[in-house]
Amino acid sequence: MTKPALALVAHDAKKDSMVTFAVTHERRLAQFAIFTTGTTGGRILDACPTLDITRLKSGPLGGDQQIGAMIAEGRIGGLIFFIDPLSPMPHDVDVKALTRLSVLYDIPMALNHSTAELLIGQLA
Repeated sequence: MTKPALALVAHDAKKDSMVTFAVTHERRLAQFAIFTTGTTGGRILDACPTLDITRLKSGPLGGDQQIGAMIAEGRIGGLIFFIDPLSPMPHDVDVKALTRLSVLYDIPMALNHSTAELLIGQLA
């Protein structure tokens, strides 16, 4: 049986929060095939080496777009994206496109820790 797929993404100022989230929910996350942007995935793998993680490109180098394409293809069933609303993002257009695709294809999406807690509780 194939594991359902979940995407994990975090802006630079939120990477520590994402790692903490992954460590806290490692048992639940182990039920998923996880796709991440490059640096976020590396940080999570360092903390949770047993998780099934596929690292894509860094967000600004196309990783957000890779995840967006997977959402459009029906290959991702949920997105947890810890955004930093206070820092300017040079690839803000890519971030908006990723969240737009999540809404368009009606997949569960969490943009902060509180909603991620709710989402992981429902998906796992």
